[in-house]
Amino acid sequence: MNTHRFLAPALRSMTAATLATSGYVHAQLYIDGYRFIAVIGPLFLLQASASFACAALLLIGTPPLLLRTAAAGVALGALGGFAASRTVGVFGFTEHGLQPAPQAALSLLAEVGSLLLLATWQVTLTRRPHAARQPVTAPTRTPTHTPPD
Repeated sequence: MNTHRFLAPALRSMTAATLATSGYVHAQLYIDGYRFIAVIGPLFLLQASASFACAALLLIGTPPLLLRTAAAGVALGALGGFAASRTVGVFGFTEHGLQPAPQAALSLLAEVGSLLLLATWQVTLTRRPHAARQPVTAPTRTPTHTPPD
């Protein structure tokens, strides 16, 4: 039984689910009031849109490395924004701890989950055995006979 046949679609679906969860949380926060915060509101909407787009594209089929990299970038961007908003601030905006609850914790779990799933997926792709190739040989030539004169 080929476990890779089942593992790749499962990882693809779970990654899409975690990205969609992150997108939903950011969209909900945008609607619930972040849209009125200058610069931050549009960034939350952008994060939600990018998360939903990556999730949808992942579900379409086996994605190329570029899409998996983009999905990782979306998750890393959200985590970076989360960390910055709790330390140095982002465009003058700061929050503390896991507020707003429960969205902050859900977003953290979704984004870390996305990164772990993408890393697992990449490792399984690089460790997948490649089909053995037949050695390339020169084509055999049939001798040509020239009729005697």
